[in-house]
Amino acid sequence: MAKKIKMNTAMRKEARKREDDYLKGLETKIQEYDPKTANSKFFKDLPISSQTLKGLSEAAFIKLTDIQRESIPVSLKGYDVLGAAKTGSGKTLAFLIPILEKLYRERWTEYDGLGALVISPTRELAMQIYEVLTKIGTHTSLSAGLVIGGKDVKFELERISRINILIGTPGRILQHLDQAVGLNTANLQMLVLDEADRCLDMGFKKTLDAIIGNLPPTRQTLLFSATQSNSLSDLARLSLTNYKSVGTKDITNKDDDEPATPKTLQQSYVISELADKLDVLFSFIKSHLKAKIIVFMSSSKQVHFVYETFRKMQPGISLLHLHGRQKQKARTETLDKFSRAQQVCLFATDVVARGIDFPAVDWVLQLDCPEDVDTYIHRVGRSARYGKKGRSLIILTPQEEVFLQRLKAKKIEPEKLTIKQSKKKSIKPQLQSLLFKDPELKYLAQKAFISYVKSIYIQKDKEVFKFDSLPTDDFAISLGLPGAPNIKFKGTKSFERAKELKNSSRKLKALEKADDDGEIRDKTKEVKTKYDKMFGRKNQTVLSEHYMNVTGVQGAENEEDEDNFMTIKRKDHILNEDELPELSLPTSIRGQKRALSKKASLSTKGNASKTVFDDDGVAHPVYELEGEEDFAKKGDAKTQKDEYLKKETEVMATADSTDKQVAKEKRQEKKRKRLEAMRREEMAEYSDNEGDVETQVYLGTGNLSDDMEDAESDTEDRQNKRARFNSTSDSEDDSDANEYGVTEIDAPETLEDLESLTARLIQ
Repeated sequence: MAKKIKMNTAMRKEARKREDDYLKGLETKIQEYDPKTANSKFFKDLPISSQTLKGLSEAAFIKLTDIQRESIPVSLKGYDVLGAAKTGSGKTLAFLIPILEKLYRERWTEYDGLGALVISPTRELAMQIYEVLTKIGTHTSLSAGLVIGGKDVKFELERISRINILIGTPGRILQHLDQAVGLNTANLQMLVLDEADRCLDMGFKKTLDAIIGNLPPTRQTLLFSATQSNSLSDLARLSLTNYKSVGTKDITNKDDDEPATPKTLQQSYVISELADKLDVLFSFIKSHLKAKIIVFMSSSKQVHFVYETFRKMQPGISLLHLHGRQKQKARTETLDKFSRAQQVCLFATDVVARGIDFPAVDWVLQLDCPEDVDTYIHRVGRSARYGKKGRSLIILTPQEEVFLQRLKAKKIEPEKLTIKQSKKKSIKPQLQSLLFKDPELKYLAQKAFISYVKSIYIQKDKEVFKFDSLPTDDFAISLGLPGAPNIKFKGTKSFERAKELKNSSRKLKALEKADDDGEIRDKTKEVKTKYDKMFGRKNQTVLSEHYMNVTGVQGAENEEDEDNFMTIKRKDHILNEDELPELSLPTSIRGQKRALSKKASLSTKGNASKTVFDDDGVAHPVYELEGEEDFAKKGDAKTQKDEYLKKETEVMATADSTDKQVAKEKRQEKKRKRLEAMRREEMAEYSDNEGDVETQVYLGTGNLSDDMEDAESDTEDRQNKRARFNSTSDSEDDSDANEYGVTEIDAPETLEDLESLTARLIQ
């Protein structure tokens, strides 16, 4: 037994020695590898471990892209990397492979804690990175976790201490850094920021600064993006040391003649008025029913409105919508459906404009002009990925045509297209009809109008987005609204503040309000019912605005607004007791009974009578006496009597004919049912006698005359058969009887034939 233990120990030592030699050889290959002289084309040519290579081959990742060929060797050597590459060029593998190799060479285990942190600006992109990591890291012993908003925080807190590679969004990661007890970042080896410039644009700058402040300075940092910006370089100066810029498009080189969009992408644009945009969109979808389309819009309210209205008009293709205000489960299901479908149209905001890899997207349509060229590049990058072909179309208004100069400065020159008027269809009448029938759609249209106008108002590039020249009335009519809603604008700082609050973590804000003992303070101690909470949700019901006006929540701001017809303008309803009439019961018992009795009160004031209103709105009794002069104007009494009797006679004759017709139809229906019952009884008797014969059920044709004719024809057929049977029997008695007195007779087919045969035999 002891000898066996020594053998196992020797084997373990030998295996550990082989692994040490393998890691030393791998480290030597990494240091000696030169991407310029090696000219590698496949992943197997890189100095990476066999486990990672096996995972890559099983996930069908064989050939290297440009960004992977240049950045992976630099990352393996331990340098900080600032990488930029075109959309769809494989940046995800460019930082996931160095993460796996770094932790493998460090012999990372679950007891070492967090080794790599990957930060993504959107939940969808974080989910995609996690899926790719699980595919290529199946043969490693590392654990990975995904933390994003919309998931169960308690479930993540229980398991986050055993995770080696953490992927998530900035808000949720910072929340776990503040709350999770077992999350230790002291041994962190690598930090990756994917689409880092977008993280800063979305208002995550303070959150990222707080996260970076909790990380050790000795880490390796990798930053990747498809576009360059000043905020990205600022972040590089803050968190990167001795970094190298790599990628097909160098960030420091601004005189590059190569465009930032893929070569296989066919780009085009059309010029259309703002009021005709929805007509162009609907006509485009109707003419591309067998394509996979993404339509980008500027706000979630526009996406919701267009999706709901187009879904009711049924263009002939599956419709989906995706925006940041949806629940995480709905967003995940929509992503899965769109990825699997081949003929579908997705209405989306910029939440899926970066990094998301949708397979085989044919068209990228931009209904609203993007805020800058970088957003345009990321949007069109959803198509023509990994060398495949794709098309893009942007719809610009005449005021936004200046945006083409911004694209030309970045070597992007889309081709101009003209719209065929024969294929263009106006949907304005349909939208007006839908909004007239459905108040909820009208409410969505108002919100879509307001969100679009506000998005133009807060844009920084005032040469492209000209707020003063917006045709608001025409745009409102194009949405189906009778007129442009009133909009109250606040300062630009308030919009930026609202944007920061939107992207900040609710849990963190609640913790900021907590007392020293950990209890969250409640500023409003009043008790709220479920109805107060329901009307408190601004965007949940059409009546919320009117409810707040009535209850006085909005204060005196709306008192001067003429459109708010339900606003209470007088609030000091103080009545003097002297002005009120004296309301008291009579002193006598008889008077009290008369006052409380309905019958007694009517006896004093006369019987109640009904009234009718004429065209002028004047009330008249139902039976009103006519004056003698008015009666004489219509003619003598005899003539009026004859006319009245004639008119009533005609009315009675019409009613009498109608009643007779109804009675006749009822008799015919009753007769038809009786005949049908008789027929079913005969067929049932016949089926009892002939067990092998299949039962048949005859139904009326719906026309009584046809059924009657069918019944009569059936009776005639039975009589004819009976006559033929009798004649045949008589003739057979005379001629066909053989010498033994036996007569051959055909088998009876109907009940009448059977009765006739029975009578014949009895005779």
